[in-house]
Amino acid sequence: MAHVAALLRRLTPRRLSSGHRGASNVWLERGLISLCALWLVVTVAIPVVDLIARSVQNARGEFVGLQNYAAYFSNAGLFASMSNSLVIASASTLISVALGFIYAFSLTRTCMAVKPVLRAIGLLPLYVPSVAQGIALVYLFGKKGLVTTGFFGAVPGIDIGLYGPVGIILGEVAYCFPQAVLILTVALTLADARLYEASASLRASRLRTLLTVTLPGVRYGLISAASVCFALAITDFGVPKVVGGQYNVLATDIYKQVIGQQNLTMGATISVVLLAPTAMAFLLDRLMQKRQSAVLTASSAPLQPKPSPLRDWLALAICACIGLGIVSMVATIAFASLVDVWPYRLTPSLRHYDFSRVGGGGLGAFWNSLRVAGFTALAGAVAVFGSAYLVEKLKRMAMLRSFIHFASLLPMALPGLVLGLAYIFFFNRAAWQIGDAIVPNPFNALYGTLGILVICNVIHFYTTGFYTASAALKQLDAEFEAVSASLSVPFYITFWRVTLPVCLPALLDIALYFFVNAMVTVSAVIFLYSPDLKLASVAIVNMDDAGDTASAAAMSTLIILASTGARALYEALTQPMRAQAHAWIARASG
Repeated sequence: MAHVAALLRRLTPRRLSSGHRGASNVWLERGLISLCALWLVVTVAIPVVDLIARSVQNARGEFVGLQNYAAYFSNAGLFASMSNSLVIASASTLISVALGFIYAFSLTRTCMAVKPVLRAIGLLPLYVPSVAQGIALVYLFGKKGLVTTGFFGAVPGIDIGLYGPVGIILGEVAYCFPQAVLILTVALTLADARLYEASASLRASRLRTLLTVTLPGVRYGLISAASVCFALAITDFGVPKVVGGQYNVLATDIYKQVIGQQNLTMGATISVVLLAPTAMAFLLDRLMQKRQSAVLTASSAPLQPKPSPLRDWLALAICACIGLGIVSMVATIAFASLVDVWPYRLTPSLRHYDFSRVGGGGLGAFWNSLRVAGFTALAGAVAVFGSAYLVEKLKRMAMLRSFIHFASLLPMALPGLVLGLAYIFFFNRAAWQIGDAIVPNPFNALYGTLGILVICNVIHFYTTGFYTASAALKQLDAEFEAVSASLSVPFYITFWRVTLPVCLPALLDIALYFFVNAMVTVSAVIFLYSPDLKLASVAIVNMDDAGDTASAAAMSTLIILASTGARALYEALTQPMRAQAHAWIARASG
């Protein structure tokens, strides 16, 4: 503790009096915790409660109990959408997790070549809007697709019957695959080499080792990956919108009820139905995380894979095939945007990048998306890191901090369409009637502005950022706060001069996460954008609806370039910052 105290004295050369400064410090902590709790009440709790309340009211706002749900479940067409969604989500989850496990296993447990390249390719779908992945499938497997026509007659073609469940499952697998790879890579990295040495000494076969050591060791990671993939697949709107055909799912039903029929009440009812399976997946994930114990202990030995030519070449072949499928989808989008008329005139042309010829908002929609993504990255990083700091590092108002922690996890269970519809009900309401009193809604001014798009994006992706920030803060020794208090150093000085420099790489990681997801999301903003503030991801949907598929591919390409460019900038910035963070830790450890 002495070296920590010495470091803090160097960082804060003037000692601060403990009287007035200590009292103001207490009130500042209480005020920040209260403001954070109020922020989450306004942006998470009240809109969701309002949405649920709307599902038990009629169009005039009168309470009707469960009549809306009875009408929904009695409608054979709408009810079929629920079973369709469950089938699609289950199949997509099974395939995504299986492929993700093989890919992650190859990256962590083999000595195959070009691992960095394959790792980057495996995460590439994160930078592609789900609606763009649907468009890529159309160009590959549609009626005039490359595979369907046998590369324009060069080889026999294959018609997979894209439009319907087959196409949706293919698209959702591509959409969920990188999430499974991320989760399972972390789970497989945490392995105790002693278990594998014991298995080898007992002459257990590799298959038996896989079944008795590897899979039990990552079972919680598998369940977590399955929960996340299931929630993503059942709530995704982009893929079924493009390749669903007449095969309806819950996400497209909500869109049709709200946009097509202006039936907000039934939209709210279906949203609550959609909320149920995602909430169950979220609760299962949380339960498994609580039951998970530490895999690596102080006496553990990190597992280092040993070369095995047959295994390594087989892993490389499988990962190369998966990577080829991912690259093919992205390359097809770019190729389709750069040819004159698909599939009749394949001469190079940039005319599809002239968005003034088509609807959807033109190039202005892309610049709007950059603005929204930039503000989302800034506001999201500040909000989640600040809330995580209040929860992890401050010790006052324990009950309110527990509420902040709980409310910060709830957005993971909220599908984007559900959150967007909830924001319509809450922010578009001019006033509330409480008894005989009319109370104006102070947040109504945000409706239709850039601000509501930023807030919706921040909340939609809040939980993952909060997890990242909490993990980074937990790695920082709690002695800093204890010594700061003993030296009468205000917490904000310790935060500014110690916590923030050490955690800056994690903060930039959070900002990148918000930026990329704000660029590619469709479901979270499809109900909230205004005619004067159109977004690129929504423009892709509108252009595809209008038959301007090549222009939609061009807009998709711009989004991919912007997202991957942000990733490259992040890598360039964080390299020196990681070295500085290690230097800080070394100084703190004496």
